[in-house]
Amino acid sequence: MFTGIIEALGTLRKIDRKGNDIRLTVASGKLDLADVKLGDSIATNGVCLTVVESLADGYVADISAETVALTGFNRYQVGQKVNLEKAVTATTRLGGHMVSGHVDGIAKVEQCAYRGKALEFWLSAPASLSRYIAHKGSITIDGVSLTVNEVDGTRFRLTIVPHTAGETTLVTLKVGDSVNIEVDLIARYLERLMQPEANPEPTSGVTMELLAKSGFLR
Repeated sequence: MFTGIIEALGTLRKIDRKGNDIRLTVASGKLDLADVKLGDSIATNGVCLTVVESLADGYVADISAETVALTGFNRYQVGQKVNLEKAVTATTRLGGHMVSGHVDGIAKVEQCAYRGKALEFWLSAPASLSRYIAHKGSITIDGVSLTVNEVDGTRFRLTIVPHTAGETTLVTLKVGDSVNIEVDLIARYLERLMQPEANPEPTSGVTMELLAKSGFLR
């Protein structure tokens, strides 16, 4: 689990393609790897990757074909900058929102412009994902926790404050670029709970009608 607060910028040092899978070597920049061991998770542009080899100044991780298909990794190039965040611990400050690192898909940058010192983006998402994007809700873009400021159909607007822009790859985005998105976990769980098949009839014999007749409900 992650928070969407980026800790460092990394650089893709090596991309080994094996069929539809990828083995990635990442130079970790200023990310503190002192407490990172094999099997630990590091969010790399929002994708939860498992460390399979720890290096003095980076790490190696494998990306499955399914993850490659859902994310932008099939278009990434050696030398590209990526946002990095280590998995949370029991003492981690939750400055963003709860992020799983399981990217849902790709959004595309449609507009970008400065509004004062802030950077404003309009992005479009697939209809299958835009249903989970709500005004003032949370969304993760390339691993960065952000607040949705406006929604218009499958399009949504984000405002990036100067600090976030300067500490992440978002400042380099331009019209036509694709980004990894993860929608808010709460939205997905709420949808599931609202589906009739997710709420089968109780098998214990205790029903709402029985509770009402017994005086527990009014």
